[in-house]
Amino acid sequence: MFKFLLYPISAIYGLIISLRNFLYDYKVFKSTEFEIPVISIGNITVGGTGKTPHTEYLVDLLSKQFTVTTISRGYKRRTKGYQEVAFDSLATAVGDEPLQIKRKFSNIQVVVDEKRVHAIKKIQMQEPAHLPDIILLDDAFQHRSVSAGINILLIDFNRPIDKDQLMPVGRLRESKWQMRRANLIIYTKCPQEISPITRRIIMKDVNLRPYQNLFFTTMVYQPLAPVFPEEAIGTPKLASDKVSVLLITGIANPEHLRKYLSTFTESITDLKYPDHHNFNASNIQQIEQKFVGIDAENKIIITTEKDSMRLKDMNLSPLVKSHLFYIPLKIKFLDSEGKNFDEKIVTYVRENKSNRDLHKRKNKKAN
Repeated sequence: MFKFLLYPISAIYGLIISLRNFLYDYKVFKSTEFEIPVISIGNITVGGTGKTPHTEYLVDLLSKQFTVTTISRGYKRRTKGYQEVAFDSLATAVGDEPLQIKRKFSNIQVVVDEKRVHAIKKIQMQEPAHLPDIILLDDAFQHRSVSAGINILLIDFNRPIDKDQLMPVGRLRESKWQMRRANLIIYTKCPQEISPITRRIIMKDVNLRPYQNLFFTTMVYQPLAPVFPEEAIGTPKLASDKVSVLLITGIANPEHLRKYLSTFTESITDLKYPDHHNFNASNIQQIEQKFVGIDAENKIIITTEKDSMRLKDMNLSPLVKSHLFYIPLKIKFLDSEGKNFDEKIVTYVRENKSNRDLHKRKNKKAN
């Protein structure tokens, strides 16, 4: 009954979003194009599709050859406006995902700003030697104020959008038809193998345009890592050590992680918080009480890498610090598709960098 009452709201929301996209399509609303090449990564659904590990994949790929800047709005940060993320920034000030990227890739520029156009204009004011070769816009598919050279759209394999509906009835931020704006479409969180018939069904649902490419990725969990290396008891091996786990999650879809951990242990106690939850003193007390209450000699606390960014800012007891671990996450393309994907991305950046360098040389000669 309650869901039925949401349909009128969903219809109004759909009209507003459709009008907004119409105004962008017909140049009434301006999409700003910049000299620095831009790649946008995002989705058209609420909830986790793996944006951060895919962004990290791109950073890892590109930072070996080019100067990279990432821009995010810094979701749930307690500050406003343009900020550069430093290695020692607080998650509450810059957001957990930007901080995670900065701590993994300390050599790149990470910026938070809810206004992407403003952020890029500010970046362009930097000294020429410090200008990036490429800007990665995180979670920006529906933010059309910036015209990106490549739009990457992420779709959760386990939550297909063909039968989904617009918010608040469903999870869609925009209609499925807006997939046409994407250049590269990635089905994320796939199983290790996908049958040919499943691929064909997905390709039919996606209805690729000639300018679009479809890829499939899977999540690969890495070995446990201590959140506080200097205080850690030593890193247990999940595959061989029988451990009881207190699992702390503040992400949209923790089921994938829990399923993975259940292959190693049956003893999992869950503490679930909302996505990007800002932990408080009461939460920390709850975590310690839950952990102390687990009747097992060999026990640890496991959280996500993203949550660890926020937990690090908290006043944790020595007991929690010494037993707190996170699981890093990487993505892998299925069927060696990664080589094709990498080539498309690197070629786009290289060609645009060459064009910019040529333009600079011509201007220098003219002056």
